[in-house]
Amino acid sequence: MKYILSFFTIIGLAICAWLLYLYSHIRFELDKVINYNPRLTTQIFDKDGKLISNLFSKENRLYVNYDEIPARVIEGLVAIEDTHFFEHNGINLDAISRAIIKDIKAGALVEGASTLTQQLIKTLILTREKKIIRKIKEVLLALKLETVLSKEEILERYLNQVYFGHGYYGIKTAARGYFNKELYELNLKEIAILVGLPRAPSFYDPTRNLKFSLARANQVIQRMNTLGWINAKEYEEAMKSTPKIYDKTLTQNKAPYIVDYVLKTLKDEVKDIKTGGYEINLTLDLDAQRIAKEGLNKAHEKILKRDQYFRNLNKKRGIEKEYDEKGNELSEDRFVKNLNGSFISMENNTGKILAMVGGLNYKDSNFNRVVQSKRQAGSAIKPFIYQAALNMGYSPATKIADISRTYEYKVEDSDETKKWKPKNYGGRYKGLISLREALLYSRNLATINLVTDIGIDIVYNTLKDYGFKNMPYDLTITLGSFVISPFELSQAYSIISNNGTEVKPYIINSIKNRNGTIINFEPEKRYVISPEQAFLTKDIMHDTVIRGTGKRSKVKGLDLAGKTGTTNNNIDAWFCGFSPSIQTIVWFGNDNNVPMRRSETGGIAAIPAFKYFYKNYLKLHPEIKREFEKPDGVRTSIINGKKEYYTNTSKLPTNSIDIPKENQIQF
Repeated sequence: MKYILSFFTIIGLAICAWLLYLYSHIRFELDKVINYNPRLTTQIFDKDGKLISNLFSKENRLYVNYDEIPARVIEGLVAIEDTHFFEHNGINLDAISRAIIKDIKAGALVEGASTLTQQLIKTLILTREKKIIRKIKEVLLALKLETVLSKEEILERYLNQVYFGHGYYGIKTAARGYFNKELYELNLKEIAILVGLPRAPSFYDPTRNLKFSLARANQVIQRMNTLGWINAKEYEEAMKSTPKIYDKTLTQNKAPYIVDYVLKTLKDEVKDIKTGGYEINLTLDLDAQRIAKEGLNKAHEKILKRDQYFRNLNKKRGIEKEYDEKGNELSEDRFVKNLNGSFISMENNTGKILAMVGGLNYKDSNFNRVVQSKRQAGSAIKPFIYQAALNMGYSPATKIADISRTYEYKVEDSDETKKWKPKNYGGRYKGLISLREALLYSRNLATINLVTDIGIDIVYNTLKDYGFKNMPYDLTITLGSFVISPFELSQAYSIISNNGTEVKPYIINSIKNRNGTIINFEPEKRYVISPEQAFLTKDIMHDTVIRGTGKRSKVKGLDLAGKTGTTNNNIDAWFCGFSPSIQTIVWFGNDNNVPMRRSETGGIAAIPAFKYFYKNYLKLHPEIKREFEKPDGVRTSIINGKKEYYTNTSKLPTNSIDIPKENQIQF
């Protein structure tokens, strides 16, 4: 007997020593639970707090603090998973005893007895493999964890960590995903569905197996009723209830071009953007984004219809094939196969981007033509050339020659001399016309002659001051022969739309990290010219919409200013314009630089998207500023029977008659 006791004593001491050894080697594993730092989903919102997209890597998880979790959620979870959670010290001996008996009878590990504390440890540290050594580790770690963390801290970690099916990690994520609700908005049946999921999340996923999910939820409700935690009325209502289930995509990406741009913008500053749980608030207006996309698509449809019209017309005329100017045969899909467009709209005075559509279909191409595409500016550059002239003392009434000239130039790295004879659109010229009329009708010859008069060096340097880059130092600059992105052109046009002060377009309004620290982004502004001088160009562009090349863009009840742009052979079609508060740049063209049809000018192809946007934006925001304002330094005079504006810098010819200030009317 003595030897038997000694034997068991030795065995007991050995087991204790082994347990102490095991504990000493695993206790450091608790650091992952104690200093809990899970992967968190970053969310992107528009200016009104509407969700644009979820960004995450591997685990889609939104964090919720314990004090934000409704008591009913805690009750439901504890009722079905661990009724004595608030009483035990990490393990439930009664449950373990029952499980051991069942395991012995079955001759295998068939039933667990894990508390919520043990489940948390299993989820974060250990595996779900049913081995004795794993179970012992789990018990030891649970006992230790309960001496370090409070019950509330354990529950907070559990409800944020566990998987709820359908790609949702954490109960807050599941509530928004399955029910499109915050936790505090959930009813009892919805809570019961959620707390019943961790047992077998894929099997009980309500988007796949609603019948089994509801049955599991009813078990939760019955258990709560048995424990007396809900009354009879709550029980009956919950048992009969069938909530509406949403089957959302995990990313919920409503503006993919925007999301890509945000990721690219922040890639160097925010390394953990997909795991850090940031809240990124944008300047974007999702409603504006929607109508911008609609407008671009409708304009695209019109281009396709015109293309089909000309195809049918040629067939009626017996023209089977089409040829270019050099006699080369054109393929059937030459004009529309690679056709695409882009759209960017922003606030004039802040640069806040309200809408940005990088292409007609993101699924077909994720290339963002607003920021990545470099296209020839064409006549869209002309307002800046005329602005340079106005700043030198020219006035809107100054006469310039709209006549043809032939220019000779030497081919680079060669002795060969070539001739360049530019033309107006349509081939006609008018002789002497006012600077206003020249810009109003986008007269190429008048513009070239203007640049010749004031000097290519002055124009070139002025355009550089306005932010334009990579320009040729020759007269082709007059017709926008250099390339630029719609984003860059938008920044340049803000000089005119924002009364002489350039603003850089930006889309990120603020970023908040998981600790609540907020970084706000501010507009980048640069004074370029005086408001008075900018107004003169703005007024001519306003006149362009009223009676010039941009007249198709008119919207009733809203002042608009704009400029069309069409490059050689109709390769690019632009419309650049603005209201008193919002500026928009629209571009159409073929991605492979193949010419569009001759009919597709800036005034035909691009304007429909512009007009659609402003017409519908005005319905959404009838409160926006409707009329342009004239700065105090701008005066009005009558010249040749017509009203004209002038400033101290841009004075009118001597035959003008000033209008008294009290009789001047704002336009």
